[in-house]
Amino acid sequence: MRRRGLALAALLGLGGCDLAPVYHAPAPVLPASYHGSFPFTSATPADAMPRGAWWTVFHDPTLNRLEASLDLANPTLRAAREAYTQARDDVAEARAGLFPQLGGGLGFSDNKQSVQRLFRGNRRTPNIEAANTLGASMTWEPDFWDRIRNETRAAKANAQAAAADLATARLALEADLANDYMALRGLDAELDVLRPTIGYYRSAVQITSMRLHDKIAAGMDVERARNQLATAQAQLTDARASRVLLVDAIAALAGQVPGTLRLAPAADIAGAGAAPHFAVGEVPEIPASVPSALLQRRPDIAAAERRMAAANAEIGVARAAFYPNITLSGAGGFESNGIDLLSLPNSLWAVGASAVMPLFEGGLRRAELQRNWSVLAETADAYRATVLGAMQQVEDGLALARDLRAEAAEEQQAVHSALQVQSMSLSLYTGGLTDYLNVTVAQVAALSAELQAISVHTRRMQNAVDLIRALGGGWSVRDLPTPSQVVPFNPLNPLAGGRRMAGGDAAVPGHDSGTH
Repeated sequence: MRRRGLALAALLGLGGCDLAPVYHAPAPVLPASYHGSFPFTSATPADAMPRGAWWTVFHDPTLNRLEASLDLANPTLRAAREAYTQARDDVAEARAGLFPQLGGGLGFSDNKQSVQRLFRGNRRTPNIEAANTLGASMTWEPDFWDRIRNETRAAKANAQAAAADLATARLALEADLANDYMALRGLDAELDVLRPTIGYYRSAVQITSMRLHDKIAAGMDVERARNQLATAQAQLTDARASRVLLVDAIAALAGQVPGTLRLAPAADIAGAGAAPHFAVGEVPEIPASVPSALLQRRPDIAAAERRMAAANAEIGVARAAFYPNITLSGAGGFESNGIDLLSLPNSLWAVGASAVMPLFEGGLRRAELQRNWSVLAETADAYRATVLGAMQQVEDGLALARDLRAEAAEEQQAVHSALQVQSMSLSLYTGGLTDYLNVTVAQVAALSAELQAISVHTRRMQNAVDLIRALGGGWSVRDLPTPSQVVPFNPLNPLAGGRRMAGGDAAVPGHDSGTH
């Protein structure tokens, strides 16, 4: 008994023998001397985007309402939330192996044997006999090599990655909706330019027609004016059709049936006396962050890092397969052929232990271990690629913001000059001092300049959305659930942490409706 006790103590002492490599979070892939584009170097972590509803920086009530409805109604986002719920349940499944498995049974049967049964010894043995059993069993696999613990760690890391994937999906949908909304308001601005332009062109047709009637102008002038009018009307029709498509796209993102959403033109919302191009709004200043802080604010980077941690833990699982798999078991109960089932003489029990160790499996375990090392290397490379991609997106957004700001100022000057030339050329034509070809050229230049100015302004708004997305949209690693938070329930307390009702929301730490 003493030797058995010492052997059992030695086996239990092996518990906690973690075979997984020591995990270290990946170091930043950025050089220490990296500075980046202005204003990438001037910001500090305190200058980061506001947490939660980042779209409020555009100060558009309609956009705020649409974004708030997205989180509850978008089916793609709800599917991502269910994927996170499933990942949490995977944690519970892996963690269940740490606990003893208990079972119980109760059985009643009435049995008859054949009188011609082979090797029947005593002919006086009854052919019909009852068998009543009541018992319980227990099996437990001591986690000597931390196989189950590493499986649990991997599942927790994967659940954290799923939570980050959920944040990434939410941010992508929010940005897509905001981008479509900016494009919609850009079309509203184009419509606000095209309508008065068409009126102006109609006046030009009337002027050229009157001059033709008075035989002081050629018929070619009238046709040129009509061509300008028809072209502008076609542009108006195209803008209206594009607007319908954008409204349907916004409806689908907001979880509504396309065709049911109605978004009034921005000019109607603003009312009379609105500033020019109100439909596109003002471009907000987007504070950037230093490169090292970016690693803490992108949910896709956090997901890549967590998958590295999961792959590291899986190596410990593969290593544990080279060692004996030890299982302890026990069973006990009562068996009787009568009603005195629970009497002590009818009790039975059994205890035992088993150990299974692979001796030769044709290289199976070695192949599994090598594959897990390769998976770890793959996730490390995927992490670096994600970081570099994030840096590129921020750099591109900042560079484009700088160039678009300069282009917008130049376009405004071009619009001013083109409108002046258009007005002067028509006045000169009315006075008979120039031909209508100069008027046509001036009209084309003026309309093109106005539409190009609106296009640049819309691109600036969309670039602001893309830059916010590249910076993580106000998300932070503090929003990532901890390893303990991804455990869906406590198996020792059946009344706590039960499964939410079908169609409900899985708990996402740090998440409120419409925010991160």
